[in-house]
Amino acid sequence: MIDPHSLTRHYTRFRVTERILLTGHSHQAWPDSAFEGQSRAWMDAAELVDDKWERAFAMAGAVRRGFARLLHDEADQIALGASTHDLLVRFLSGLPLKNHRRLVTTDAEFHSLRRQVDRLGEEGIAVVRVPAHPVASLAERIRKEVTPDTAAVLLSAVLFETAEIVPGLGTLAHACRGAGVELLVDAYHALNVIPFPLPNLGLSSAYVLGGGYKYCQMGEGNCFLRFPSDTMMRPVITGWYSEFEQLESKAAGKVQYGSGPARFAGSTYDPASHYRGAEVFRFFSDQQLTPERLRELSKRQISRLAHGFDELALDPQVVTRVVHGLDGVAGFLALRAPGAMGLTKALRAKGVYADARHDILRLGPAPYVTDEQLDQALKALAQVVRETRG
Repeated sequence: MIDPHSLTRHYTRFRVTERILLTGHSHQAWPDSAFEGQSRAWMDAAELVDDKWERAFAMAGAVRRGFARLLHDEADQIALGASTHDLLVRFLSGLPLKNHRRLVTTDAEFHSLRRQVDRLGEEGIAVVRVPAHPVASLAERIRKEVTPDTAAVLLSAVLFETAEIVPGLGTLAHACRGAGVELLVDAYHALNVIPFPLPNLGLSSAYVLGGGYKYCQMGEGNCFLRFPSDTMMRPVITGWYSEFEQLESKAAGKVQYGSGPARFAGSTYDPASHYRGAEVFRFFSDQQLTPERLRELSKRQISRLAHGFDELALDPQVVTRVVHGLDGVAGFLALRAPGAMGLTKALRAKGVYADARHDILRLGPAPYVTDEQLDQALKALAQVVRETRG
């Protein structure tokens, strides 16, 4: 079992012992080794100037390999980007929307996907939003919406507001493959908090989005798009890095795409994020923080929060638990509260960092959060709720 007390010494710059960081689902603390990577990026730029790119590309390769290990996949099927929106747009631009003007998604998607699909809907693309609940039947209900004029299905592996794990994605992937429809799965709230081996999940034919801002502890700029090995997609939104290796021999005519990750490449970027990401992947390896061990710890932490919350017996008109069966919950505890934003601010004043989405207060533990801190957070929550009731 991972011992959070033994890990806190690796997160001194984020002061994890001085405040209670329950933002694990949104912004986990970075280990101190991430600062070393960030510093090395600056020093390489200062020393090597434009020759820094060989080292930068090596760091990008290390990040691709790290994500590939988490997915039980191949690094040459991992494209990197600054944000999931950046990669989502490239994916969408490669769909045959001229002839297949229909997208199927859910009504519980992360903001970048929701907003972008809404905007496409304003331009005449038919958007089908399948109700996310009940989650147990979501994949099957989406499967029934897959039609010959559908270009893609887009959904999350874990719902970002409630932490509910969506089952049956493998069956959905098989159905999409058979219908010639692309499947995009957002794994941001799954990666590195629950095991997510693509072959075992039946998702080898799927595109998968994710990144390092949340449970991977890498901060911004470390997102990825995993693509099937047989993809021939030609994104309309494409950067010159996609033809980087062919620049000297570039011929006129049809736009060419590089092989592997270059197919979804952009252009010149800030490589500091990859230096940071490579160091964090090394740190996780050194500490043996595998998805399996992290899941074991996360389940114990979520259970402690859930049962501790139940014992508080707080006014359900102020705050109540969203999901009661914990086996299907990923990395945070969702609490429904009409005044969720106010509770978040009140908790912050007491040194407890959490966040809210609409009327959902999210409590997200992390490997460096101790049991004592979880108990203190619940005590603080009880105080602010009672203060709210006056």
